Amino acid sequence: MGTLDDLIGYLDDSRSPWHAAGSTAAALLTAGFEPLALGDDWTELPAAGFVASGASVVAFRTAGVDGAGAAPFRIVGAHTDSPCLRIKPRPDVGQLGWKQLAVEVYGGVLLNSWLDRDLGIAGRVVLRDGSVADVTIDDAVCRIPQLAIHLDRDVNDKGLVLDKQQHLTPVWGSGTARQGEFREWLAAQIEVAAGDVAWWELCLFDRTPASVLGADSSLLAAGRLDNQLSCWAATDAIATSAAAADHHQVIALFDHEEVGSESTTGAAGPLLEQVLERMSLARGASRSAHLAALARSACLSADNAHAVHPNYPERHEPGHRPIVNQGPALKINSNQRYATSAGTAASFQRACEAAGVPWQVFVSRNNMPCGSTIGPITATRLGIDTVDVGIPQLSMHSARELCGVDDPIHLAAAATAWLAGA
Repeated sequence: MGTLDDLIGYLDDSRSPWHAAGSTAAALLTAGFEPLALGDDWTELPAAGFVASGASVVAFRTAGVDGAGAAPFRIVGAHTDSPCLRIKPRPDVGQLGWKQLAVEVYGGVLLNSWLDRDLGIAGRVVLRDGSVADVTIDDAVCRIPQLAIHLDRDVNDKGLVLDKQQHLTPVWGSGTARQGEFREWLAAQIEVAAGDVAWWELCLFDRTPASVLGADSSLLAAGRLDNQLSCWAATDAIATSAAAADHHQVIALFDHEEVGSESTTGAAGPLLEQVLERMSLARGASRSAHLAALARSACLSADNAHAVHPNYPERHEPGHRPIVNQGPALKINSNQRYATSAGTAASFQRACEAAGVPWQVFVSRNNMPCGSTIGPITATRLGIDTVDVGIPQLSMHSARELCGVDDPIHLAAAATAWLAGA
């Protein structure tokens, strides 16, 4: 079973969704999983394998029994991406003696949290020959300076209002902006010629490492807890699990959840569906047997929940307010923003009891609609009974978020019991 230090290392190494997929792939390789590609021949299926596609990973352990019939699947799903700021294709802008970088808002960013932070750059660069170079620049590259209170006297009384286009352009130097300067600088960082840089997908990230805080060391502060924490728990669960006799164990870590999941590597895309079907076919099952197996399968969708905020308790539904370090929360919404049903809630409760893990319940206020997750998408696309859960956290979608130190371990233990079929 993974430790808090393992999680902190995973978070610090996963500065972008592509890095998170790489962190997962590295852990799976260490655990003996074999890499596969959808373009490969899967007639010889390994006992444990994974497919990495962009910033998404699907990994599996096959059922211990052989035979013509398809075994059902026990799945844990999560997502690798987090709201952030991404560098535009032509980023060299600036004025009045400042060099700046043009950025695009990705997902539902809590905008003010990105102000006055030293920001690094992470992601990937596609070179002209088609090869891909990972990018990790931990230096303090840029910063989004807030307007001084002397020039915005009402900010503390009337609130901070930020225009996404006008007010979020970071500074990264002084002088006059020159077209192509960022490309040249980036090429030097990855030690290639500027002309070899074709395209990039680059995120800004807060350089502050994940850290335990509180006089009692009971809290964890980090960037991208939503939802790389769940990715870590899923990865740890399948990496340390023993194969089940009567069902396949699967984790599916998707990209693009924060922007709707509609992509080749998102939960609304075909990645998981193709992997599951090819697993069944490789074991000699017919299409009909595979569809029957899906009907007997179950999915645990893990995405963090809103802990009750001590300064804003009125924003939470009384009686359904998750508290940190008291276990993962079952996320329930009658309007199907979450996929949890009474039956799947009971299944997750059994997994928690088998793992000796506490659990709680999250329901939104009627006048404050909740967000959604990959759970309803997976359930709709594959017809798999699904439960939505998540550990409680504060500052969701901030550049730096907060949770309890016990809950990630609770989630990993519950996910392990889920994969075992408890």
